[in-house]
Amino acid sequence: METVPEISSALVARLMRLVSVGAEEQCGLLRGRGHRVLRADPAANIAAAPATTFEIDPRALIAAHRAARRRGGLELLGYYHTHPSGDAMPSETDAACAAPDGKLWLIAAHREALLFRAVPSGSIHGRFDPLEFDLVVGKRAPERVGGVTRR
Repeated sequence: METVPEISSALVARLMRLVSVGAEEQCGLLRGRGHRVLRADPAANIAAAPATTFEIDPRALIAAHRAARRRGGLELLGYYHTHPSGDAMPSETDAACAAPDGKLWLIAAHREALLFRAVPSGSIHGRFDPLEFDLVVGKRAPERVGGVTRR
């Protein structure tokens, strides 16, 4: 049985606030240990059309892989990006660009944030499966959710 990812509500809220930063998609790296996402490190979006697509700066990816190899380094668990003009579902472009490597993909939009895993033959566009995750709020026990909705 696959371990359910765990993410803090503060981290998800911060990523949802990024949606309002501008018209371009914001992106970055989800880093942590095991099933726990501990950090969301921003990266430059170097896509040719950043208003509708994202491409993480390869320098950020290389730096994250190097950092993970160091003693006590955080693993690269996945990626995040925003959809400032849409919903939090992966687009066909997201699917075409995603490697089926089992990494997490957190997508934040104005009203919601959803988590997916990039897999071969996923249920969404043949690349992503939606994931429930444990949302950690302060010191309370984690709550299993299918996503986070802004009220």
